[in-house]
Amino acid sequence: MRMIDLSAWQLALAAALVVGLAACTALARLAIGKTLLVAALRTVVQLTLIGLVLEALFAVATLQWVALMALVMLLLAGREVTARQKRRLRGSWAFAIGTLSMFISAFSVTVLTLTVIVGPQPWYAPQYAIPLLGMLLGNTMTGIALGLDRLTDAVWRQRALIENRLMLGHRWQAAIGDARRDAMRSGLIPIINGMAAAGIVSLPGMMTGQILAGAAPTLAVKYQILMMFTIAVGTGFGTLAAVMAASRRLFDERGRLRVDRLTTTDC
Repeated sequence: MRMIDLSAWQLALAAALVVGLAACTALARLAIGKTLLVAALRTVVQLTLIGLVLEALFAVATLQWVALMALVMLLLAGREVTARQKRRLRGSWAFAIGTLSMFISAFSVTVLTLTVIVGPQPWYAPQYAIPLLGMLLGNTMTGIALGLDRLTDAVWRQRALIENRLMLGHRWQAAIGDARRDAMRSGLIPIINGMAAAGIVSLPGMMTGQILAGAAPTLAVKYQILMMFTIAVGTGFGTLAAVMAASRRLFDERGRLRVDRLTTTDC
């Protein structure tokens, strides 16, 4: 089956629905209508630009350009990790921890999937590498952002309890243990819910896209299972690494809690 093309007026109808939603939020005084419209505009601009970039990248298909594209995606994801946190580590620590965690988890899982499991020729073929990395980075970014946000907020609210535990002789790992475990669970909940509901409550995005493009449903299912597993691994290890690194940063070399290393931001 040939994929149905979409014209400008059809996309305009979908955009009109978003504008209608923004109007409803304004009437309800939710103070989020402008944010919604800006996000919608960013979606159009960013996806249009990335479409043009990918067409050029697919035409060239060299390792250097694929690596450059991957690096840009990683840096932008690192910025988004800290963009909407209520409290975050001062300086560039939040960006560094989030970016490094995504690099270790998402990049390693992507390379492993491309070289060992999927095996395109060449292994860095952009038709496979960029979408794979994009899905892994997007989900890992969400998990890390949720984990770090829950950790820093919990430490701020429970700072008196944590300091009492330290005075009783607990090591810093034990003093912050509850907050750290809750943060890790928060980062893993979205992907766990996604896997639990896949195929029953919703059809995941990659599978839906392949079916719309005319692929056999059985083949789309295989790719979606692969993606769900790799996303779970990337998100899990990325969240664990980020939360552990951020937890260590909240204490000095003598094991004292340093809440002054947190800063409050406007989301």
